[in-house]
Amino acid sequence: MSAVSAVTAAADTRIPLRAHLRHTGALVRRNLLWIRQDPESTFDAVLFPVIFTLLFVYVFGGSIGQSLGGGQQAYVQYVVPGLMAMMGMNIAQGVGTGFNQDFNTGVMDRFRSLPIGRGSVLFAKIAVELLRMLFATTVLLIVGVLVGFDITNWPGLFASVGLSMVFGSALMWVFLLLGVVMKSAQSVQAMGFLVLMPLQFGSSIFAPTQSMPGWLQNFTDYNPLSALADSARGLMVGGPVAHDLWVTLAWSVLLTVTMAPVAVHKFRTKK
Repeated sequence: MSAVSAVTAAADTRIPLRAHLRHTGALVRRNLLWIRQDPESTFDAVLFPVIFTLLFVYVFGGSIGQSLGGGQQAYVQYVVPGLMAMMGMNIAQGVGTGFNQDFNTGVMDRFRSLPIGRGSVLFAKIAVELLRMLFATTVLLIVGVLVGFDITNWPGLFASVGLSMVFGSALMWVFLLLGVVMKSAQSVQAMGFLVLMPLQFGSSIFAPTQSMPGWLQNFTDYNPLSALADSARGLMVGGPVAHDLWVTLAWSVLLTVTMAPVAVHKFRTKK
């Protein structure tokens, strides 16, 4: 660690909690103003749920829906809660690449030279991205309703959105850490692709797992995205909830407790 990094890290520990919260609020406002000036940065939050919902419903809905016993309408009820599980994954990857770009362009060096809590920068980033995730989820549900998704349990819907955001925030710590330690945004994106693709398609997000090979079913049993997707379905359209809900919360706590301190430490001490 350099002498400057050591001094700033020590100073950060002396900043009281109230000041940390004030710094976080100011940085959240700064990030929101930046989005307002650059609305193109929200295109992924708008286009991703639209494209994926239409693609999977109208390309795979008929065939997979028949296996569910209800055609395309049955698949809409199946896949929309599953797609909610993807929101956090894709938004989280964008957090890592954007954070890395901020380092390479010198934005983070400016932040770290200011007398603010270093953790406030990361917490503000996550807070704004959670707002983007909430916006993307709203778009997803609107498109889902337009293609036939039937919302029958509003409390379950809100609980599913909250659960998705809890898990999404945990994933953001992972990608913030990657954004700090990796050298380029392209490497963060490549690493994210290698992690996300098996997790997304080796899960129950898009299709039931009963027809998968035994070894893949074993993988899906431990895949947190399967637990999140299945718990969202149980909450929104009915079915077992308790086991998948606790598995999702356990994964969220585990990722946050292990990744958040490391990400903040690496951010403080990065040269």
